[in-house]
Amino acid sequence: MTQVDVLLGLQWGDEGKGKIVDVLSPQYDLIARFQGGPNAGHTLEFDGKKFVLNTIPSGIFNEKTMNLIGNGVVIDPIILKRELDNLKKAGHDPVAKGKLVIARKAHLILPTHQLLDAANEQKMGKDKIGSTLKGIGPTYMDKTGRNGLRVGDTTLPDFKDRYNKLVEKHKEILSHYEFEYDLAEKEAAFFEAIEFIKTIPHVDSEHYVNGFLKEGKKVLAEGAQGTLLDIDFGSYPFVTSSNTTTAGACTGLGIAPNKIGHVYGIFKAYCTRVGGGPFPTELDDEVGENLRQVGHEFGATTGRARRCGWIDLPALKYAIMLNGVTELIMMKADVLDGFDTIYACTHYEHNGKTIDYMPYDIISVKPTPVLKAIDGWKTDVTKVNKVADIPAKLADYIAFLEKELQVPVKFLSVGPDRVQTLELN
Repeated sequence: MTQVDVLLGLQWGDEGKGKIVDVLSPQYDLIARFQGGPNAGHTLEFDGKKFVLNTIPSGIFNEKTMNLIGNGVVIDPIILKRELDNLKKAGHDPVAKGKLVIARKAHLILPTHQLLDAANEQKMGKDKIGSTLKGIGPTYMDKTGRNGLRVGDTTLPDFKDRYNKLVEKHKEILSHYEFEYDLAEKEAAFFEAIEFIKTIPHVDSEHYVNGFLKEGKKVLAEGAQGTLLDIDFGSYPFVTSSNTTTAGACTGLGIAPNKIGHVYGIFKAYCTRVGGGPFPTELDDEVGENLRQVGHEFGATTGRARRCGWIDLPALKYAIMLNGVTELIMMKADVLDGFDTIYACTHYEHNGKTIDYMPYDIISVKPTPVLKAIDGWKTDVTKVNKVADIPAKLADYIAFLEKELQVPVKFLSVGPDRVQTLELN
């Protein structure tokens, strides 16, 4: 029996997972998204075109690969329909080609989940989490509270009754907020989208994925967001509402831990974060702004400006440990092309001690990064297409990271297009 390889982010999301899944997808028979919601923005560029996927797995552009939206994902039917409509207009129709299936056990995001999200953020004011207001948190709350609606429920005769019961609960909660809303327009679009997703095959993801494995086929589990946003191990409470780690692939698809094979950990050559929460290496200056502009660090889904800073090795070591990473993938090396000197955080100064791990109280007591200066390569690497042509200083930077992190860097990305990806070993 084959195993499931996992590809996930090692920072605060936005590492470039979609591009690499797209690059790797010809090697796999199934790409399976295992957690998160439509706040994910996986950007893919090829043939002069740019695509942003929110819910659909990033293997959708490979003709031979099947794609599964797993049970750990929360689905906004309206957004999913819009995604698929846009793909169809661009000449890609995975539904017509039979290349997309949805787990019956995946939970649905209702319009009132989004209202609850917005009402709560409004009430929190300056202490808000920085939610994308997609209704993801409230949907996961209903899931764990055993109130949620699932994709499989849409085919039941009493689905509308179940929907109304949950909406009434949400309206009661909203009545305690000073929050105005109009549900009618969203509700009409929701039910139109429900009819659409009923035309996409629904599967039991646990049987579906394990069936592929029994047949000796190759499966890649695609994560969303990043390890440092994990609900259990991230910078709580400034986190997402799902398990973004390798363990999340097991619960989000229905596979046993001993079925995990390679774990690909993706990171940027620097670091970014969206929304609130701790960010030890953040550069709130012209250097950070330079990284933001050169790296086009604005959310693919929301357009929000990302906070930027130097690479954080204690955080990366933590993420590698949690996920059992076997290979690393470094993204956006080209963004650092113009720097004479770049920096890497090797340790933190925290509560009078020098430490090389992420402390529990990273929010209440901000750690000070200990930075190591590294020579920049001062070379345009976007046209480098052979490993032998990688600038020596960039090769030195990669070797430094491999020594620090004790995991090999397998792929290097030197630009946004799928062809700007080098396999190093």
